[in-house]
Amino acid sequence: MAWLPFAVSFLLSSGDSNKLKQWSLFALWLLFFPNAIYIITDLIHLKETGGVPLWYDALLLFAAAITGLIMAFVSLHKAEIFLHGHFKQKLVQPLIVLILLLGSFGVYLGRFLRWNSWDVLTNPTGLVYQIAHRFIFPFQHTRTWGITVLLTVFLYLLWLAIKKIPGLNNRASFI
Repeated sequence: MAWLPFAVSFLLSSGDSNKLKQWSLFALWLLFFPNAIYIITDLIHLKETGGVPLWYDALLLFAAAITGLIMAFVSLHKAEIFLHGHFKQKLVQPLIVLILLLGSFGVYLGRFLRWNSWDVLTNPTGLVYQIAHRFIFPFQHTRTWGITVLLTVFLYLLWLAIKKIPGLNNRASFI
C-alpha cells in the first residue's frame, strides 16, 4: 500500500486552488502514510524455512522495504512542499517531525495491535479507544512509545541524510 500515499502526494502538488480539496487530500495522505513505512517491519518475519534460502527472503524483503521507504520519502517531500505553501519555514520542519511521529505510531498500531488505515471507517470506536488509552495512560504503554519514538528518530535521521544528497535541496529535483 506504499503506492497510495505516493499517488496522493502527487495530487497534493497539482496546484489545485481548492483549499478544502487540498487539505482533504493531505488528510488522506496522512492517514495512509504509515503504510509506506510499515513494510520495514516485515523484516521481523525472516527465518529459515525449507526450500528457500534465508538470503533470498532477506534480499526480497529488504528490496520491498527500501522501495516502500523511497516511496514514503518522495511522498513526504511532496507533503513538505505542500506545507511550505501554507506555513512559515520555521513551522514546516517541526510538522515533518510530527508527521514522522504519527506515521511511526501508525506503524505501531498496524504491526503490534493489527489495526489498518481503513479501520478509521470500519471500526472507529475501537481504534479511538486504543489510541486514547495510549495517550491517557502513557506509562502503561511504554512499549508503544518506545517503539514509536525509536522509529521516529530512525526515520527522521534517514530523512535528514537523504536531504543532504546533492541536488535534492532543489524542490523540483526530488521527483
